[in-house]
Amino acid sequence: MITVHSLHIYPVKSCRGVDVETAEVGPTGFRHDRQWMVAGADGTFISQRSHPVLARVRTMIQDDLLILEGPDLPPLEIALEGTSGDDRSVVVWKDTCEAVTAGPVAAEWFSSLLGVACELVRQPEDGIRQVDPRYAASGDRVAFADAFPFLLIARNSVEDLNSRLDHPVPADRFRANIVIDGCEPYAEDGWTDLEINQIGFRVAKPCARCVVITTDQRSGVRSAEPLKTLASYRRVGDKVLFGQNLVHLGRGRIRIGDPVRVIVRQPS
Repeated sequence: MITVHSLHIYPVKSCRGVDVETAEVGPTGFRHDRQWMVAGADGTFISQRSHPVLARVRTMIQDDLLILEGPDLPPLEIALEGTSGDDRSVVVWKDTCEAVTAGPVAAEWFSSLLGVACELVRQPEDGIRQVDPRYAASGDRVAFADAFPFLLIARNSVEDLNSRLDHPVPADRFRANIVIDGCEPYAEDGWTDLEINQIGFRVAKPCARCVVITTDQRSGVRSAEPLKTLASYRRVGDKVLFGQNLVHLGRGRIRIGDPVRVIVRQPS
């Protein structure tokens, strides 16, 4: 039986995630997932692609606070709800969307960490960022994730990759929201729809991987792997694929151990 092996929320885009036993599926994905991000002076998002030190920022949710801990910095506390600040436009890839700044203390904290002028911004509750209509229905929304509300990987796919590496990597390299267990390696490549605790998910497209997966999510140190090895057997055209991007079809709550029901499989 295929089940949910682990669940992960990333409150701040490109910072360390929070492992949870249960997660609420809301309008843009898991509640609080990628609801915040770091934006440069021109409003463009900043990620581990250019600043791998973001992997060293630990995120915690305690009561009504988001707490951030970074190297050689005091803890930063941000209100989870009702954050007040200045409105500003930000850019995530080709999308320009509205955000609210988290204030000067947060801006100074991240500017000190990254060594560039930047600030922490939050997507407001009524913020609208449409999922690419080539892969989603009208009204499907996403927060500050790269493109889709959810990323799913299979534990056995990670194990198969690790069997090809000299030094295995943990699943957190792939920054998935949902890790599943109980299927053959890469079985998820053939799925088009699935259901978890009566919440439907549409498989939008495979996830094209980048330099982020070469970043140790504890130290921020980079190496060639596992991207080099993945490219040797998971390359399609000019992209290296691993994991599946999902769009949710409903709301509710999912938990570790929930059965995963595959609704449709692509022809083999």
